Amino acid sequence: MKLLVIGGGGREHAVIRKLRENKNVGTVYCAPGNGGIAEIAQCVPIKATEIDKIVAFAKENKVDLVVVTPDDPLVAGMVDALEAEGIRAFGPRKNAAIIEGSKAFSKNLMKKYHIPTAAYEVFDNAEKAIEYIKSQNTYPTVIKADGLALGKGVIIAESFEQAEDAVNSIMKDKIFGASGGKVVVEEFMRGREISVLAFCDGKTVVPMVSAQDHKRVFDGDKGPNTGGMGAYSPSPIYDDAMAKECMEKIFRPTMEAMNSEGRPFKGVIYFGLMATESGVRVVEYNARFGDPETQAVLPRLKTDLLDIFNAVIDERLDEMNIEWRDEAAACVIMASGGYPGKYPTGLAITGIEDAEKDENVFVYHAGTKNEKELCVTSGGRVLGVTAMDETLDKAIYRAYKAVKKIHFNGAHYRTDIGKDSNK
Repeated sequence: MKLLVIGGGGREHAVIRKLRENKNVGTVYCAPGNGGIAEIAQCVPIKATEIDKIVAFAKENKVDLVVVTPDDPLVAGMVDALEAEGIRAFGPRKNAAIIEGSKAFSKNLMKKYHIPTAAYEVFDNAEKAIEYIKSQNTYPTVIKADGLALGKGVIIAESFEQAEDAVNSIMKDKIFGASGGKVVVEEFMRGREISVLAFCDGKTVVPMVSAQDHKRVFDGDKGPNTGGMGAYSPSPIYDDAMAKECMEKIFRPTMEAMNSEGRPFKGVIYFGLMATESGVRVVEYNARFGDPETQAVLPRLKTDLLDIFNAVIDERLDEMNIEWRDEAAACVIMASGGYPGKYPTGLAITGIEDAEKDENVFVYHAGTKNEKELCVTSGGRVLGVTAMDETLDKAIYRAYKAVKKIHFNGAHYRTDIGKDSNK
Protein backbone atom coordinates (compact mmCIF):
# COMPACT_ATOMS: atom_id res chain seq x y z
CA MET A 1 0.00 0.00 0.00
CA LYS A 2 1.07 3.56 -0.73
CA LEU A 3 0.30 6.00 2.09
CA LEU A 4 0.48 9.77 2.34
CA VAL A 5 0.57 11.37 5.79
CA ILE A 6 -0.11 15.10 6.05
CA GLY A 7 1.94 17.19 8.49
CA GLY A 8 5.48 17.64 9.66
CA GLY A 9 5.65 17.33 13.43
CA GLY A 10 6.33 14.83 16.19
CA ARG A 11 2.78 13.53 15.99
CA GLU A 12 3.21 12.64 12.32
CA HIS A 13 6.56 10.97 13.05
CA ALA A 14 4.81 8.82 15.69
CA VAL A 15 1.93 7.97 13.33
CA ILE A 16 4.28 6.98 10.48
CA ARG A 17 6.47 4.82 12.73
CA LYS A 18 3.36 2.97 13.90
CA LEU A 19 1.94 2.59 10.35
CA ARG A 20 5.30 1.19 9.21
CA GLU A 21 4.72 -1.84 11.47
CA ASN A 22 2.14 -3.12 8.95
CA LYS A 23 3.82 -5.48 6.46
CA ASN A 24 1.47 -4.40 3.66
CA VAL A 25 2.75 -0.83 3.79
CA GLY A 26 5.11 0.02 0.93
CA THR A 27 5.91 3.61 0.07
CA VAL A 28 5.01 6.22 2.67
CA TYR A 29 4.99 9.87 1.62
CA CYS A 30 4.80 12.74 4.09
CA ALA A 31 3.91 16.35 3.23
CA PRO A 32 5.91 18.28 4.24
CA GLY A 33 7.64 15.97 6.77
CA ASN A 34 10.83 16.79 8.70
CA GLY A 35 14.41 15.59 9.24
CA GLY A 36 13.46 12.51 11.24
CA ILE A 37 10.48 11.56 9.11
CA ALA A 38 12.80 11.66 6.06
CA GLU A 39 14.53 8.53 7.41
CA ILE A 40 11.34 6.43 7.22
CA ALA A 41 9.25 8.18 4.53
CA GLN A 42 9.62 10.22 1.35
CA CYS A 43 9.14 13.88 2.27
CA VAL A 44 7.18 15.94 -0.25
CA PRO A 45 7.65 19.75 -0.32
CA ILE A 46 3.94 20.57 -0.10
CA LYS A 47 2.51 22.49 2.87
CA ALA A 48 -0.15 20.75 4.94
CA THR A 49 -2.67 23.44 3.98
CA GLU A 50 -2.15 23.25 0.19
CA ILE A 51 -5.23 21.14 -0.46
CA ASP A 52 -5.23 21.28 -4.27
CA LYS A 53 -1.56 20.27 -4.45
CA ILE A 54 -2.11 17.40 -2.00
CA VAL A 55 -5.08 16.10 -4.02
CA ALA A 56 -3.07 16.34 -7.27
CA PHE A 57 -0.07 14.56 -5.70
CA ALA A 58 -2.25 11.75 -4.30
CA LYS A 59 -3.89 11.21 -7.71
CA GLU A 60 -0.65 11.36 -9.65
CA ASN A 61 1.13 8.91 -7.34
CA LYS A 62 -1.87 6.56 -6.98
CA VAL A 63 -1.87 6.84 -3.19
CA ASP A 64 -4.10 4.23 -1.50
CA LEU A 65 -4.76 6.18 1.69
CA VAL A 66 -4.17 9.75 2.86
CA VAL A 67 -3.96 10.31 6.62
CA VAL A 68 -4.78 13.92 7.46
CA THR A 69 -3.48 14.68 10.96
CA PRO A 70 -3.17 18.49 11.50
CA ASP A 71 -6.10 20.72 12.43
CA ASP A 72 -5.76 23.39 9.69
CA PRO A 73 -6.29 21.12 6.65
CA LEU A 74 -9.07 19.19 8.41
CA VAL A 75 -10.99 22.37 9.25
CA ALA A 76 -10.39 23.64 5.69
CA GLY A 77 -11.94 20.48 4.18
CA MET A 78 -9.00 18.42 2.93
CA VAL A 79 -10.79 15.10 3.56
CA ASP A 80 -13.83 16.32 1.57
CA ALA A 81 -11.57 17.37 -1.33
CA LEU A 82 -9.78 14.01 -1.39
CA GLU A 83 -13.01 12.00 -1.20
CA ALA A 84 -14.52 14.09 -4.01
CA GLU A 85 -11.72 12.77 -6.22
CA GLY A 86 -12.25 9.17 -5.10
CA ILE A 87 -9.20 9.14 -2.84
CA ARG A 88 -9.49 7.23 0.43
CA ALA A 89 -8.78 9.49 3.41
CA PHE A 90 -8.63 9.20 7.19
CA GLY A 91 -9.88 12.15 9.22
CA PRO A 92 -13.14 14.03 9.82
CA ARG A 93 -14.82 15.97 7.05
CA LYS A 94 -15.02 19.76 7.22
CA ASN A 95 -18.50 19.85 8.76
CA ALA A 96 -17.32 17.59 11.62
CA ALA A 97 -13.87 19.18 12.11
CA ILE A 98 -15.72 22.36 13.17
CA ILE A 99 -15.82 20.76 16.63
CA GLU A 100 -12.22 22.01 16.87
CA GLY A 101 -12.41 24.81 14.30
CA SER A 102 -14.89 26.84 16.35
CA LYS A 103 -14.90 26.92 20.14
CA ALA A 104 -18.24 28.73 20.01
CA PHE A 105 -19.70 25.81 18.01
CA SER A 106 -18.34 23.17 20.40
CA LYS A 107 -19.50 25.03 23.53
CA ASN A 108 -22.99 25.53 22.07
CA LEU A 109 -23.07 21.83 21.11
CA MET A 110 -22.27 20.84 24.69
CA LYS A 111 -24.93 23.18 26.09
CA LYS A 112 -27.59 21.91 23.67
CA TYR A 113 -26.89 18.22 24.36
CA HIS A 114 -26.19 18.55 28.10
CA ILE A 115 -22.55 17.47 27.90
CA PRO A 116 -20.79 18.70 31.08
CA THR A 117 -18.48 21.70 30.53
CA ALA A 118 -17.61 25.07 32.07
CA ALA A 119 -20.20 27.88 32.09
CA TYR A 120 -19.50 30.36 29.28
CA GLU A 121 -20.70 33.14 26.98
CA VAL A 122 -19.69 33.90 23.37
CA PHE A 123 -19.02 37.45 22.14
CA ASP A 124 -18.26 39.04 18.78
CA ASN A 125 -17.90 42.49 20.36
CA ALA A 126 -14.93 43.34 22.59
CA GLU A 127 -16.76 45.93 24.71
CA LYS A 128 -19.62 43.55 25.48
CA ALA A 129 -17.16 40.80 26.42
CA ILE A 130 -15.34 43.17 28.79
CA GLU A 131 -18.66 44.34 30.27
CA TYR A 132 -19.66 40.73 30.93
CA ILE A 133 -16.29 39.93 32.60
CA LYS A 134 -16.69 43.00 34.84
CA SER A 135 -20.22 41.96 35.84
CA GLN A 136 -19.12 38.39 36.65
CA ASN A 137 -16.13 39.63 38.69
CA THR A 138 -14.71 36.11 39.27
CA TYR A 139 -11.03 35.35 38.68
CA PRO A 140 -9.20 33.59 37.28
CA THR A 141 -11.35 33.66 34.16
CA VAL A 142 -10.64 31.99 30.82
CA ILE A 143 -10.68 33.83 27.48
CA LYS A 144 -10.46 31.76 24.30
CA ALA A 145 -10.10 32.80 20.67
CA ASP A 146 -12.91 31.12 18.73
CA GLY A 147 -10.81 29.63 15.92
CA LEU A 148 -7.56 27.71 15.50
CA ALA A 149 -4.46 29.28 17.07
CA LEU A 150 -1.74 26.59 17.07
CA GLY A 151 -2.97 25.35 20.46
CA LYS A 152 -2.15 28.72 22.04
CA GLY A 153 -5.45 30.63 21.75
CA VAL A 154 -6.34 30.41 25.44
CA ILE A 155 -5.51 33.10 28.02
CA ILE A 156 -6.13 32.59 31.75
CA ALA A 157 -6.64 36.02 33.32
CA GLU A 158 -5.97 36.47 37.04
CA SER A 159 -7.55 39.95 37.25
CA PHE A 160 -9.96 42.28 35.45
CA GLU A 161 -6.99 44.18 33.95
CA GLN A 162 -5.52 40.97 32.53
CA ALA A 163 -8.91 39.87 31.20
CA GLU A 164 -9.53 43.24 29.52
CA ASP A 165 -6.06 43.13 27.98
CA ALA A 166 -6.67 39.54 26.75
CA VAL A 167 -9.96 40.45 25.04
CA ASN A 168 -8.42 43.51 23.35
CA SER A 169 -5.33 41.54 22.29
CA ILE A 170 -7.43 38.78 20.71
CA MET A 171 -10.26 40.85 19.19
CA LYS A 172 -8.63 44.20 18.37
CA ASP A 173 -4.89 43.52 18.05
CA LYS A 174 -5.63 40.15 16.39
CA ILE A 175 -2.70 38.36 18.07
CA PHE A 176 -4.24 35.08 16.82
CA GLY A 177 -5.30 36.52 13.45
CA ALA A 178 -8.77 35.76 12.11
CA SER A 179 -9.28 33.23 14.93
CA GLY A 180 -10.09 36.16 17.21
CA GLY A 181 -13.27 37.33 15.46
CA LYS A 182 -15.19 35.90 18.40
CA VAL A 183 -14.16 35.05 21.93
CA VAL A 184 -15.49 32.57 24.45
CA VAL A 185 -15.40 33.82 28.04
CA GLU A 186 -15.43 30.82 30.32
CA GLU A 187 -15.56 29.89 33.98
CA PHE A 188 -12.18 28.70 35.32
CA MET A 189 -12.44 25.02 36.28
CA ARG A 190 -10.39 23.59 39.15
CA GLY A 191 -9.24 19.98 39.13
CA ARG A 192 -6.91 17.59 37.33
CA GLU A 193 -6.66 17.63 33.54
CA ILE A 194 -6.84 14.41 31.54
CA SER A 195 -6.51 13.86 27.79
CA VAL A 196 -8.37 11.00 26.15
CA LEU A 197 -8.03 10.42 22.41
CA ALA A 198 -10.67 8.21 20.82
CA PHE A 199 -11.21 6.48 17.49
CA CYS A 200 -14.69 7.23 16.16
CA ASP A 201 -16.47 6.02 13.02
CA GLY A 202 -19.76 7.86 13.59
CA LYS A 203 -21.40 4.74 15.04
CA THR A 204 -18.87 3.54 17.60
CA VAL A 205 -16.42 5.45 19.77
CA VAL A 206 -13.40 3.60 21.19
CA PRO A 207 -11.26 5.55 23.67
CA MET A 208 -7.49 5.09 23.62
CA VAL A 209 -5.45 4.87 26.82
CA SER A 210 -5.53 8.08 28.87
CA ALA A 211 -2.79 10.71 28.91
CA GLN A 212 -1.87 14.04 30.47
CA ASP A 213 0.02 16.86 28.80
CA HIS A 214 1.89 19.90 30.09
CA LYS A 215 1.07 23.12 28.24
CA ARG A 216 3.07 25.85 30.04
CA VAL A 217 6.66 26.42 28.95
CA PHE A 218 8.34 26.39 32.37
CA ASP A 219 8.48 24.01 35.34
CA GLY A 220 5.62 24.22 37.81
CA ASP A 221 3.19 25.15 35.00
CA LYS A 222 4.61 28.67 34.78
CA GLY A 223 5.00 30.94 31.76
CA PRO A 224 3.03 31.18 28.51
CA ASN A 225 1.01 28.38 26.92
CA THR A 226 2.72 26.32 24.24
CA GLY A 227 1.68 23.57 21.85
CA GLY A 228 2.76 21.17 24.63
CA MET A 229 6.02 20.59 26.53
CA GLY A 230 5.53 16.92 27.34
CA ALA A 231 3.01 14.20 28.07
CA TYR A 232 2.64 10.90 29.84
CA SER A 233 0.31 7.91 29.70
CA PRO A 234 -1.68 6.67 31.58
CA SER A 235 -3.24 9.35 33.77
CA PRO A 236 -3.04 8.06 37.36
CA ILE A 237 -6.55 9.29 38.22
CA TYR A 238 -8.35 7.91 35.15
CA ASP A 239 -9.72 4.66 36.57
CA ASP A 240 -12.47 2.30 35.36
CA ALA A 241 -15.19 4.27 37.16
CA MET A 242 -14.10 7.54 35.54
CA ALA A 243 -13.82 5.85 32.14
CA LYS A 244 -17.43 4.61 32.52
CA GLU A 245 -18.62 8.10 33.54
CA CYS A 246 -16.88 9.66 30.53
CA MET A 247 -18.32 7.10 28.10
CA GLU A 248 -21.87 7.62 29.39
CA LYS A 249 -21.81 11.41 29.82
CA ILE A 250 -19.22 12.68 27.32
CA PHE A 251 -17.81 10.32 24.67
CA ARG A 252 -20.94 8.66 23.35
CA PRO A 253 -23.14 11.76 23.81
CA THR A 254 -20.65 13.83 21.77
CA MET A 255 -20.69 11.33 18.91
CA GLU A 256 -24.51 11.20 19.02
CA ALA A 257 -24.76 15.01 19.21
CA MET A 258 -22.65 15.34 16.06
CA ASN A 259 -24.85 12.78 14.31
CA SER A 260 -27.98 14.69 15.38
CA GLU A 261 -26.48 17.85 13.88
CA GLY A 262 -25.87 16.06 10.56
CA ARG A 263 -22.11 16.16 11.14
CA PRO A 264 -21.03 12.51 11.65
CA PHE A 265 -17.50 12.37 13.05
CA LYS A 266 -15.08 9.84 11.55
CA GLY A 267 -11.47 9.97 12.66
CA VAL A 268 -9.76 10.71 15.95
CA ILE A 269 -11.50 12.94 18.45
CA TYR A 270 -9.51 14.39 21.33
CA PHE A 271 -11.31 14.97 24.61
CA GLY A 272 -9.56 17.49 26.85
CA LEU A 273 -11.11 16.78 30.24
CA MET A 274 -11.09 18.22 33.76
CA ALA A 275 -11.81 16.01 36.77
CA THR A 276 -13.61 18.46 39.08
CA GLU A 277 -15.28 17.92 42.45
CA SER A 278 -18.63 17.75 40.65
CA GLY A 279 -17.51 15.19 38.05
CA VAL A 280 -15.60 15.16 34.76
CA ARG A 281 -16.20 18.08 32.41
CA VAL A 282 -14.98 18.89 28.89
CA VAL A 283 -12.32 21.57 28.57
CA GLU A 284 -12.06 21.33 24.77
CA TYR A 285 -12.38 19.05 21.76
CA ASN A 286 -9.81 18.51 19.03
CA ALA A 287 -10.63 16.83 15.72
CA ARG A 288 -7.37 14.87 15.50
CA PHE A 289 -4.49 13.21 17.36
CA GLY A 290 -3.12 15.52 20.07
CA ASP A 291 0.50 16.61 20.06
CA PRO A 292 2.45 15.60 22.17
CA GLU A 293 -0.07 13.13 23.66
CA THR A 294 0.20 10.97 20.53
CA GLN A 295 3.92 10.47 21.20
CA ALA A 296 3.06 9.00 24.63
CA VAL A 297 -0.04 7.04 23.57
CA LEU A 298 0.82 5.40 20.21
CA PRO A 299 3.92 3.53 21.46
CA ARG A 300 1.54 1.70 23.82
CA LEU A 301 -0.74 0.51 20.95
CA LYS A 302 -0.54 -3.24 20.22
CA THR A 303 -3.23 -3.43 17.52
CA ASP A 304 -2.23 -2.49 13.97
CA LEU A 305 -2.91 1.22 13.39
CA LEU A 306 -3.61 0.87 9.65
CA ASP A 307 -6.25 -1.78 10.40
CA ILE A 308 -7.90 0.66 12.83
CA PHE A 309 -7.83 3.50 10.28
CA ASN A 310 -9.50 1.29 7.68
CA ALA A 311 -12.14 0.15 10.18
CA VAL A 312 -12.96 3.79 10.99
CA ILE A 313 -13.29 4.72 7.30
CA ASP A 314 -15.49 1.68 6.61
CA GLU A 315 -17.60 2.20 9.77
CA ARG A 316 -16.78 -1.19 11.27
CA LEU A 317 -14.95 -0.08 14.39
CA ASP A 318 -17.33 -2.25 16.43
CA GLU A 319 -15.58 -5.30 14.91
CA MET A 320 -12.14 -4.26 16.21
CA ASN A 321 -10.59 -5.41 19.46
CA ILE A 322 -8.06 -2.66 20.17
CA GLU A 323 -5.33 -3.73 22.58
CA TRP A 324 -2.75 -1.71 24.54
CA ARG A 325 0.51 -2.44 26.32
CA ASP A 326 0.53 -2.30 30.11
CA GLU A 327 3.76 -0.28 30.21
CA ALA A 328 3.62 3.45 30.89
CA ALA A 329 5.12 6.05 28.54
CA ALA A 330 6.56 9.53 29.09
CA CYS A 331 7.44 12.13 26.45
CA VAL A 332 9.68 15.13 27.13
CA ILE A 333 9.72 17.92 24.54
CA MET A 334 13.09 19.49 23.78
CA ALA A 335 12.41 23.00 22.48
CA SER A 336 14.44 25.85 21.03
CA GLY A 337 15.58 28.47 23.53
CA GLY A 338 13.06 31.32 23.43
CA TYR A 339 10.04 29.19 22.41
CA PRO A 340 7.11 30.00 22.31
CA GLY A 341 8.50 33.46 21.46
CA LYS A 342 11.32 34.10 18.99
CA TYR A 343 13.99 31.45 18.71
CA PRO A 344 17.00 30.66 16.50
CA THR A 345 17.00 27.84 13.91
CA GLY A 346 19.68 25.91 12.02
CA LEU A 347 21.43 24.66 15.18
CA ALA A 348 23.17 21.27 14.91
CA ILE A 349 21.64 18.43 16.95
CA THR A 350 23.80 15.59 18.30
CA GLY A 351 23.20 12.50 20.41
CA ILE A 352 19.92 11.20 18.96
CA GLU A 353 21.45 7.87 17.89
CA ASP A 354 23.02 7.50 21.33
CA ALA A 355 19.65 8.10 23.02
CA GLU A 356 17.91 5.57 20.76
CA LYS A 357 20.38 2.78 21.63
CA ASP A 358 17.87 2.07 24.39
CA GLU A 359 15.20 0.00 22.61
CA ASN A 360 12.54 1.49 24.89
CA VAL A 361 13.32 5.05 23.79
CA PHE A 362 11.82 6.72 20.70
CA VAL A 363 13.01 10.16 19.58
CA TYR A 364 10.26 11.82 17.56
CA HIS A 365 11.31 14.74 15.37
CA ALA A 366 9.10 17.84 15.38
CA GLY A 367 11.12 20.89 14.27
CA THR A 368 14.12 19.42 12.47
CA LYS A 369 15.55 19.32 8.96
CA ASN A 370 18.57 17.73 7.33
CA GLU A 371 21.34 19.95 5.99
CA LYS A 372 24.14 18.02 4.28
CA GLU A 373 25.23 15.47 6.89
CA LEU A 374 23.70 17.33 9.82
CA CYS A 375 20.31 17.24 11.53
CA VAL A 376 19.51 20.83 12.56
CA THR A 377 16.73 22.66 14.39
CA SER A 378 13.96 24.23 12.28
CA GLY A 379 11.13 24.92 14.72
CA GLY A 380 10.08 25.80 18.25
CA ARG A 381 9.42 22.30 19.49
CA VAL A 382 12.38 20.32 18.15
CA LEU A 383 12.19 16.76 19.51
CA GLY A 384 9.85 14.59 21.57
CA VAL A 385 11.88 12.08 23.60
CA THR A 386 9.60 9.21 24.62
CA ALA A 387 10.43 6.27 26.86
CA MET A 388 8.43 3.26 28.01
CA ASP A 389 8.81 1.23 31.19
CA GLU A 390 6.77 -0.90 33.59
CA THR A 391 5.85 2.09 35.80
CA LEU A 392 5.38 5.77 35.05
CA ASP A 393 8.21 6.81 37.39
CA LYS A 394 10.59 4.46 35.59
CA ALA A 395 9.42 5.70 32.17
CA ILE A 396 10.00 9.32 33.24
CA TYR A 397 13.48 8.48 34.56
CA ARG A 398 14.35 6.68 31.31
CA ALA A 399 13.07 9.59 29.18
CA TYR A 400 15.20 12.15 31.04
CA LYS A 401 18.23 9.87 30.85
CA ALA A 402 17.79 9.91 27.05
CA VAL A 403 17.21 13.69 26.96
CA LYS A 404 20.58 14.25 28.65
CA LYS A 405 22.33 12.47 25.75
CA ILE A 406 20.92 14.90 23.15
CA HIS A 407 22.41 18.35 22.60
CA PHE A 408 21.79 21.54 20.62
CA ASN A 409 22.57 25.12 21.61
CA GLY A 410 19.98 26.67 23.92
CA ALA A 411 17.92 23.47 24.22
CA HIS A 412 15.07 24.05 26.67
CA TYR A 413 12.93 21.39 28.33
CA ARG A 414 10.86 21.10 31.46
CA THR A 415 12.37 18.97 34.22
CA ASP A 416 9.03 18.12 35.87
CA ILE A 417 7.12 16.17 33.20
CA GLY A 418 4.95 13.62 35.00
CA LYS A 419 5.86 14.91 38.46
CA ASP A 420 2.25 16.01 39.01
CA SER A 421 1.23 12.35 38.61
CA ASN A 422 2.13 11.75 42.26
CA LYS A 423 -0.18 14.45 43.63
